[in-house]
Amino acid sequence: MTKVPSHKARKKDPSQGGKRSAMAAREDLDLTIPDNQLDAVSGLSEDTISWEAGSQSDTQQSAGASNIEIGTGIILSVVKTLPGSPGVYRMMDSEGNPLYVGKAKNLKKRVISYTRVDQLPYRITRMVSETRSMEIVRTNTEAEALLLESNLIKRLAPRYNVLLRDDKSFPYILITSDHEAPQITKHRGAQKREGRYYGPFADARSVNQTITALEKAFLLRSCSDGVYTNRTRPCLMYQIKRCSAPCVGRVSLSNYASHVQEAESYLSGSSSNFQKKMAEKMQTAAEEQDYEQAAVYRDRIRALTAIQSKQEINIADLDDADVFALFEKAGQSCIQVFFFRAGRNYGNRSYFPKHDKTIEAETVLTSFIAQFYANKPVPKLVMVSHKLPEAPVLAEALGTKAGRRVDVAHPSRGAKRKLVENATVNAREALARRMAESASQRRLLEGMSDMLFLEATPERVEVYDNSHTQGSEAYGGMIVAGPEGFMKKAYRKFKIRGDKPQDGQEEKTPAAYQAGDDYAMMREVLTRRLSRSLKEDPDRQTDQWPDLLILDGGQGQLTVGIEVLEDLGLTDIPIVAIAKGQDRNAGRERIFLPNRPSFLVDPKDPVLYFIQRLRDEAHRYAIETHRKGRTNARLKSALDSVPGIGAKRKKALLFRFGSADAVARAGVEDLAAVEGISRVVAQSIYDHFNTE
Repeated sequence: MTKVPSHKARKKDPSQGGKRSAMAAREDLDLTIPDNQLDAVSGLSEDTISWEAGSQSDTQQSAGASNIEIGTGIILSVVKTLPGSPGVYRMMDSEGNPLYVGKAKNLKKRVISYTRVDQLPYRITRMVSETRSMEIVRTNTEAEALLLESNLIKRLAPRYNVLLRDDKSFPYILITSDHEAPQITKHRGAQKREGRYYGPFADARSVNQTITALEKAFLLRSCSDGVYTNRTRPCLMYQIKRCSAPCVGRVSLSNYASHVQEAESYLSGSSSNFQKKMAEKMQTAAEEQDYEQAAVYRDRIRALTAIQSKQEINIADLDDADVFALFEKAGQSCIQVFFFRAGRNYGNRSYFPKHDKTIEAETVLTSFIAQFYANKPVPKLVMVSHKLPEAPVLAEALGTKAGRRVDVAHPSRGAKRKLVENATVNAREALARRMAESASQRRLLEGMSDMLFLEATPERVEVYDNSHTQGSEAYGGMIVAGPEGFMKKAYRKFKIRGDKPQDGQEEKTPAAYQAGDDYAMMREVLTRRLSRSLKEDPDRQTDQWPDLLILDGGQGQLTVGIEVLEDLGLTDIPIVAIAKGQDRNAGRERIFLPNRPSFLVDPKDPVLYFIQRLRDEAHRYAIETHRKGRTNARLKSALDSVPGIGAKRKKALLFRFGSADAVARAGVEDLAAVEGISRVVAQSIYDHFNTE
């Protein structure tokens, strides 16, 4: 086991619930890497890992040195022991939070450059002034350093690095190989199931359309193995000619295997040859006056043509490739990624990486690509819109990860250059749309600030609403919005507990209240959210505190909110309530403010529309959460509360008696006759249902 030193973790989002979020998990700085996973994680071997740290000296503190002097002093103390070899360095602040992760071909030369303060841009100077310690990892090559750097950036999310956001897994098409009749299905996540994977596709819609067309063309089954096993007659998919029904023998397994082979061949790039063969078979069937079979071939050709018509731009001699195009304006960047597999366009996706506006476009693009492939398969060719100085190193690093050669190219002419130019146009337009939306959102926030008499424009607005059915399955919902729109990762849901404390927490909980008491529910939700924040961040140093609270309701909800803020000593947080007019007439909302008379807003005011959007989103989220809770409650059996009854015994009891009510009426002897139920367990079940 090789251990990189750990430090105090970043403060977690104070608004999050009991379970750790994905971001919180990534921000955990305890980097214990098993020796047998070093190669998989960073492309390094065991003997390349080492570390050295610099620390703040007592003499510097006592001398009253400035922050920049302390930072440069720490860096100089580390430089003394640095080698002139490749590696990765990390800069941390006084609490051990990562500020920056960088790689270098020559560690000594790269790190010492941070001590030349007069030559550093303002952003880097600020970073150096916050540096209080450093950690160094030596590697064999610069490519290994790039792999480790991208891995650490994704794991630690340092403040001063280019950060890849919205890093979701892409969908694939999977044709399984672990069944006598392979299944075609959509797949996300780890590729653990046996079979062939085709993709990635930019979105689920593209995958669904392609699978539908392939079902029509090759008649492959998409049902699960369980459904396949239990079929006694063909399903609807057979009736609408999207499956050949191997489950009931309407097609032999050998013929079905040939269909699977044809589909795999098509997805691998042999589309033109296959369509040519289909056209020949259709012509032959028509000449033999077998018009029904000719129509089958015609429909298969049409289905495949439909796939190709959705690919937009295709290049015949292009195999597997990804295109990365960056467009930059006003310190913001958009990176458009196009995916090509077997010469066909599998769609595109826009990314808006977070970075300082002084960082050059080439650096942003290089860092983005390295992080992008940290958890994704690498194609044979990566085309970029900018000429990257570190392209050879990037190609070597990606090749190390892929286990084969990978080319990083900047096309200058021909069809490939047109692809890059098209991606750049898409990046420019996507950035323009985002900037327009952001500017509009900012103007609306400023207008709301004026309307509600706030001292400053809010950066984080939290909106609360509750949902229940006559008091049952009550939930509270919190949605968050800011200058960039809705911040869905910050949404939180609260299961209303009433007067029951959770896990022995010493927090203020409302007194017992009757089911359906909306005021008490709102009090509980606000108390739990804000008291947790106080517990985890009493100094209010993070940016996860609300600048404005909006409650769905009228004067009653506002009064409850004001009381909660006063009880917790948070009276500086602005709070308002918004209520619909008579007959819940949208457009006649009344705004309630502390210490001010309520007022109506002009129905045509765009700020009112904005507030309505916020309120409606909170309403939607609360109702959706309540409905899920209600569905889960309905699915819960009375047997779930019986001690010692797990899934296996529950299944056996229901199979024997038919329902939970029948189990409750059964005697001990009848219960003990069930397989897996001993007499002791049978007595426990009987006592559970028959003891007053």
